[in-house]
Amino acid sequence: MDRDDIIEHLKFAKELGVGGVSTDPSWRKRDPDVRSVPLPEDVRSVPLQPDVDASAKTILLTPVDALAAVRADIGDCTRCKLHTQGRTQVVFGVGNPQADLMFVGEAPGADEDVQGVPFVGRAGQLLTKIIEAIGMKREDVYIANVIKCRPPQNRNPEPDEVETCEPFLFKQIDIIKPKVVVALGKFGAQTLLRTLEPISKLRGRVFDYRGAKLIPTFHPAYLLRNPSSKREVWEDMKLVRKLLTE
Repeated sequence: MDRDDIIEHLKFAKELGVGGVSTDPSWRKRDPDVRSVPLPEDVRSVPLQPDVDASAKTILLTPVDALAAVRADIGDCTRCKLHTQGRTQVVFGVGNPQADLMFVGEAPGADEDVQGVPFVGRAGQLLTKIIEAIGMKREDVYIANVIKCRPPQNRNPEPDEVETCEPFLFKQIDIIKPKVVVALGKFGAQTLLRTLEPISKLRGRVFDYRGAKLIPTFHPAYLLRNPSSKREVWEDMKLVRKLLTE
């Protein structure tokens, strides 16, 4: 990181309202043991030879392999109408398959649709800065969306699309087993929590979710339009950091 990058990073931290920086890495240390996790029920069974013990039916895979199996199951998805409405490719997810912290957004945008990676446009660049503001790197976390294909003109995903696609997100969460899930924006938070409460009422609260703590916060795209809300996001991220240490 050169001098200009450092200055830009500090300016952003000031905008968030960061009052100081800790060099203590203990809160983001992770158990070095490699976990093995069972594949989701619908993808883990394999045919066995008659002489193979039936107890071997459940295959334990590392999170990397388990995620790869889910991605292979999705394939070049044609399960909902989005594959006929201009999407280029499936945008599965990216990051550390053993992450303690996972971010879940709404759906891929134009940049993500082209690159096949979530949060790579302007909003994604801002998300990277937010991650760095709590002393982590983008590669430390896992990032995914509720919907894996871009809706036309970036419209909100429709109920049938969510119903078809969200089971794959659930599998990602169950495989990664994060300590904290951050739901980015109104749609992501409302979908995961099955609520119609506005994001302004949901943020600042902690919910139990699939074995993790879920924290809703504003979407980075919203912050680009409303930079004054960065301080509220910083408060949410301080809560994230606190939960990661517990």
